[in-house]
Amino acid sequence: MARIAGVDLPRTKRVEIGLTYIFGIGHTRAAGICKDAGVSPDVRVKDLSEDEVRKISRVIEEQGRVEGDLRKEVSMNIKRLMDIGCYRGLRHRRSLPVRGQRTRTNARTRKGPRKGAIAKKKTV
Repeated sequence: MARIAGVDLPRTKRVEIGLTYIFGIGHTRAAGICKDAGVSPDVRVKDLSEDEVRKISRVIEEQGRVEGDLRKEVSMNIKRLMDIGCYRGLRHRRSLPVRGQRTRTNARTRKGPRKGAIAKKKTV
């Protein structure tokens, strides 16, 4: 199993698809990495040689942040928005949709499960 940037790539997938399992690498960037490293994107991960894995790792390191560094940067950006008290920061703080989506219906992923109506107490 190839281990690149601290992530075990799935053995049976093509290299181009396997690279997308790394946080910060999508289809376009994976294709560019394969091209820069001189590796065919159609080769399976299990068929990669150690030299090819090293080439891919080197290209990823040169191109920029992935995995831990990128996750840390994203979380710091969100924390900064919350600290300065801007609208987007307030939406993050309240766990509501940030990018203008409606909340009267939908938004269940951000808001969590429904709370339900509180039943009235019976008075005797």
